[in-house]
Amino acid sequence: MVQPAHWIDASPAARIPIDSIATLGPEGTSSENAARYLWNSRGGGGDPVVLLYSTYEDAGDALREGIASHLVAANAYSAINAFYMDPGLSLAAAFVCETPPYGLASPNPAAVPQLVTVASHPAPVPLVDELLPAGYALAGILRTDSTSAAAIKAQRLEIDLALTTQPAAAVHKLQFISRTRTIQMLWSVFTVRQR
Repeated sequence: MVQPAHWIDASPAARIPIDSIATLGPEGTSSENAARYLWNSRGGGGDPVVLLYSTYEDAGDALREGIASHLVAANAYSAINAFYMDPGLSLAAAFVCETPPYGLASPNPAAVPQLVTVASHPAPVPLVDELLPAGYALAGILRTDSTSAAAIKAQRLEIDLALTTQPAAAVHKLQFISRTRTIQMLWSVFTVRQR
């Protein structure tokens, strides 16, 4: 399960009440897991209000438009600098939180060919070589917007395998053909800059 987070409160914005959190979806992403952790650690109680978007940019738009009070983004995201540089946003906090287990999954492990194409979000792509079991060879990688989007591609048989999380594999009825592992990751929490 999730390890305790280590928090850095970056500005007075860290004290802004959490009403809702925008992040990368769909259901089952590491980002959703981190947003739920933020809610459970610092939210207003009750059921988490986590709004899932197809891209971090869409989640950022929800924050700017007042649909969400906070945005959670993985620091491993290659374009996170856009949120740091946005004069309308403020870094409120950051925390270290372990992701759910990642692995290579298929809806039918017995039918996976030896030469495989893998769908993955760009950030965890380095895990593919590490997790690909002996006897399989990599033909290519299809980049997706999230690990859950990768799981959907595998579920629809559009790809041989998905590099995905345990929650996304469960949602999309996939089985791991590889071992799994978690990632210690830094997450940034943004709010709209207070004037």
